[in-house]
Amino acid sequence: MRNLDADDRSPRRADLPVIVVGAGPTGMTAAAMLAHQEIPVVVVEAEPTVKTDWRASTFHAATLELLERIGVTGQMLAEGLVVPVYQFRDRVDGLVAEFDFGLLGDETLHPYRLQLNQQHLVRMLHERLRGDDRVELRFGARATDVASTDDGVTVTLQRADGATQLLRGCFAIGADGASSTVRQALGVEFEGFTYPERFLIVSTSADLRRLIPDIADVNYVADPRQWLFILRTPESWRALFPVPASQSARQATAPETLQAQLQGLAPLPGGYPIVDAQIYNVHQRVARTFRAGNVIVAGDAAHINSPIGGVGLNSGIHDVADVTTRIARIRAGADRDAELDTFADIRRRVAVEYVQADTHRNTERLKEIDPARRRAIQAEMRAIADDPERARAWMRRVSLLESVRRFGIGRTPEEYARTPAGSSRRTALDR
Repeated sequence: MRNLDADDRSPRRADLPVIVVGAGPTGMTAAAMLAHQEIPVVVVEAEPTVKTDWRASTFHAATLELLERIGVTGQMLAEGLVVPVYQFRDRVDGLVAEFDFGLLGDETLHPYRLQLNQQHLVRMLHERLRGDDRVELRFGARATDVASTDDGVTVTLQRADGATQLLRGCFAIGADGASSTVRQALGVEFEGFTYPERFLIVSTSADLRRLIPDIADVNYVADPRQWLFILRTPESWRALFPVPASQSARQATAPETLQAQLQGLAPLPGGYPIVDAQIYNVHQRVARTFRAGNVIVAGDAAHINSPIGGVGLNSGIHDVADVTTRIARIRAGADRDAELDTFADIRRRVAVEYVQADTHRNTERLKEIDPARRRAIQAEMRAIADDPERARAWMRRVSLLESVRRFGIGRTPEEYARTPAGSSRRTALDR
């Protein structure tokens, strides 16, 4: 794939690539969706090989529908764990409410959440893309600067040997994570806050279902002292614990601490086998805009949130499904600014009104310390689960079907303007 000189560039040229920065699940999905639409793409990744991060592991119904576009959903289902129900629990009182995704069976072919560690999606897409002549994969090349020009973008790369190179493309998609070089190069503010506690994820090959017989494959467990999140993946059971600000990362991940955390769930003579442990800071942040000229940001580069709800990765995939649809239309002659402004407006609204709002509310619900408020939360969760109509509405929202049905994915600017969701919108550039 050749790089074009400045006088040979236009966002609509069929031979000019889209440059995707970041080869995690969001970036690789963007590349696959572009290639599926016959659009040349260059993927730039600082790491020398595909990423193997275990952090995200949930795929919701709306996301599985979108991934059918690139033919990967079937392989994901073959390797993943289908979870039709999840539980809201209390650490002392046990089961509070159980929610059944089967209530969505008349609306989606995927009335469940799929548990599959995110690196498997990356692997699947890498295997497909590395033999695709529309895709150039550049691992071991770090993007150090990104700029939008009147007729495209430039991306400055630094290779492992220290040499630099300038890439030119029609558009750039920054899918390079929470510390995004792309977002920082654009000077876009990352508004929000950081939780005082960090989160610890511990994975074990021990069968927690045998040790705690009444749990589901996915469980949100409230407790004023130490709330937690327990879920099962094909490889292991995983438990997420809050880590106090006063505890160092070394203390939190020490073998004796990990054992104490897991033994606190259920005693296991001889100790728990530990597969993996990660500690990380957790934020609720959204980029002030998702678009600057011909450069857009998506996924964690545009919004990061508490993992309680499993929607961050999903929303990132929705971001790139939306913008790659628009890029295809722009290259076919659609108005660039109208399309990308609509993308920026829709996806930021979803990030704020759904992803940020729900994940923060979920986290606060689990850590509530006031006894009266805790009882009220339990009563509310039971009431929702016991009412089929309320439970269905709840499941539509947590599965992201509601946001996709409301805002669409790749809905044209004209269609969006005619909907109640878009009738009073302001563009990203108006903010």
